Amino acid sequence: MIKTAQGRSLRTTLLMPLVVLQVLFLAGMAGSYYAVGWYGTEIKLETVPVDPRDLLYGDYVTLRYKISELSPALWHGKGEAPKRGSAVYVALKPVDGLYEAAGVYEAAPRLEAGQVAVKGRVQAAWDGGIQVKYGLERYYVPEGTGVELERTAGDMIAVVKVAAWGQPRLIGLE
Repeated sequence: MIKTAQGRSLRTTLLMPLVVLQVLFLAGMAGSYYAVGWYGTEIKLETVPVDPRDLLYGDYVTLRYKISELSPALWHGKGEAPKRGSAVYVALKPVDGLYEAAGVYEAAPRLEAGQVAVKGRVQAAWDGGIQVKYGLERYYVPEGTGVELERTAGDMIAVVKVAAWGQPRLIGLE
């Protein structure tokens, strides 16, 4: 066995930095999730009704937002529409206490005062619209509380925190 000057084996010396990098990577992933809650800007989004048959599945409620279906006129990128599966940034502006879409971009846009940008993924794009998912479509609820939420579907306001880098996190429903 080959030993280093400090008396450790060469294999241990080579593996130690890899283990440290893995731990730092996992800590960074967890930290980025919590950083959204600590440093994110709180916004409110209006939900739209969904099919009540699909609303409650297990212990979560399926949500849809007004900002999920966007006009192609909001697209500010290359081509006529974004490609399915591509990452986009949706600029949101405050209107009467709720946030509405102001534009859809390929990269993080320059924002006006009061605006935030949410990162999402294009589910579909056609002449009539752009459908975007944000990772906010499921809200986990305590067991047995879904029936009340089902009755108010479409009348709910989602409270969301958005990090400066566009990552959203659903905080609650009003």
